[in-house]
Amino acid sequence: MTDDEKSTLLAFLRAQRESVLAILDGLGEEELTRPVLPSGWTSLGMVEHLGYAERHWFQEIVTGSADPLPWPDDHRPLTTPRRPEAVFAFYREQCRRSDEVFAATPLPTPPRARHPGSLGEEITDLRGVVLHVIEETARHAGHLDAARELLDGRTGLGPR
Repeated sequence: MTDDEKSTLLAFLRAQRESVLAILDGLGEEELTRPVLPSGWTSLGMVEHLGYAERHWFQEIVTGSADPLPWPDDHRPLTTPRRPEAVFAFYREQCRRSDEVFAATPLPTPPRARHPGSLGEEITDLRGVVLHVIEETARHAGHLDAARELLDGRTGLGPR
C-alpha cells in the first residue's frame, strides 16, 4: 500500500510542477520579470521561490542538509535578479533532487530538521512534507495562472 501511496503523491506533485512550467511557457524575460499585482512579486521570482521550497523541505528538512545555493541568498520577496534560464534550471534541479530524496525515504520517516513555527510542529514525516509541497506548489500555480492572464490574457494553461 505504501508504494501505491508514494506513487500517487509523486504523481500529484509532478502534475503541479508541470502546471507551473506550462503556465509560464512562452513568456519572455520582460513578462516573467514584470510585477502585475501591487505586492510586486514576479512570475520568475515565484519560480525561484518554489525552487527554494523544494530545496528547503526535501533537503534541509527531510535529510537535514542541503548543498550551498548557486548564488547568494539575497532574500528578495518573490523577485529575482537572475536570468530566466538560470531560475528554471534551478527549479528543475531542485525538483529532481526532491524526487531522489522522496524515492529513497519511507513515508513515515520523521524529518531530520524542523521547519520553524507551527507548521514545523504539524509536519512529522515525509508524508506531511510532500503534502505540504503539493499544497504550496498548487497554491502558487494558481497565482501564476492569474498573473499569466493579467500579462497576456491567456487562461486555461497547464496539464490539469
